[in-house]
Amino acid sequence: MRTSHKRTALDQVMPGARIAVVRLRSLGDCVLTTPALELLKRFRPDLEIGVVVEPRFAAVFEENPAVSAILDPGYESILRWRPALCVNFHGGTRSMLLTLASLAPQRAGFAHHRGSAIYNVPVPRAQEILDVERTVHTAEHLASAMFHLGVPQTEIPRAGLFAEQPVVSRPYAVIHAAAAASYKTWHPEGFQAVAEHVEQVRGLEPVFIGAAGDSFEPFSRCRVVAGAPLGDVKSLLAGASLFIGNDSGPAHMACALGVPVVVLFGRMEHRVIWAPWKPVAARALASPAGIGAITTEDVIAAIEELP
Repeated sequence: MRTSHKRTALDQVMPGARIAVVRLRSLGDCVLTTPALELLKRFRPDLEIGVVVEPRFAAVFEENPAVSAILDPGYESILRWRPALCVNFHGGTRSMLLTLASLAPQRAGFAHHRGSAIYNVPVPRAQEILDVERTVHTAEHLASAMFHLGVPQTEIPRAGLFAEQPVVSRPYAVIHAAAAASYKTWHPEGFQAVAEHVEQVRGLEPVFIGAAGDSFEPFSRCRVVAGAPLGDVKSLLAGASLFIGNDSGPAHMACALGVPVVVLFGRMEHRVIWAPWKPVAARALASPAGIGAITTEDVIAAIEELP
């Protein structure tokens, strides 16, 4: 029996039209948006995709072949883009106002977000779209929106970052000892011991990265890259042999660049929602007692399990 095709949002988008994807905050979520963008571009290579993102995270989308334009998060910028479809991946007040300011004929966003009445293409929860009962990964959650818009359901690709490989005189491991919250931050003594291990046992120079305001005093004997532009951090990560760090944006960047990663999580459930997405090699560590209960021996064992 022949079934009728349900008309989707993408069916109504003309060839060569522009799409706006609003992706405000945070670094890790920006990285995990790239599989959804790749799915859309694969299905509709004729479309021009503009990503609305804060300048500090714009480097995530630079050189990405799925992205035609990186747009400042300003009302005039998204209005000038004149999208036929605007997809809001954030859900905060500013992102909703930007979605309205786009004047796009079709406005899509997750129906469970507060203020979702502004969307004329409400997106159901990922579990409903993917027909699963389990907790979904953030990459699956974002990709499911593309499936709802009309992209055929298929395997969700890895996250994609694009960076030039730096010239390396000595192999190195990047260590990110900072995090956005205390419950996500492992103790500096552990990172000190891990740095000694990767240098003495794995023969890798430990390189600590972080924001300009982070404290690097416990790691003063090591090379430190503090407050570097995100594009430089991306290049540094691309050349690393190993990444070790707290659950944070740099961990997702390293994973997307194909670097083996060891990631420490502050909560058990976060190991599912924000685990390294389709890594080349990874170990994700968490403890019911919190991140402080992860021992130095646990982290070193995880490092030694990697190729």
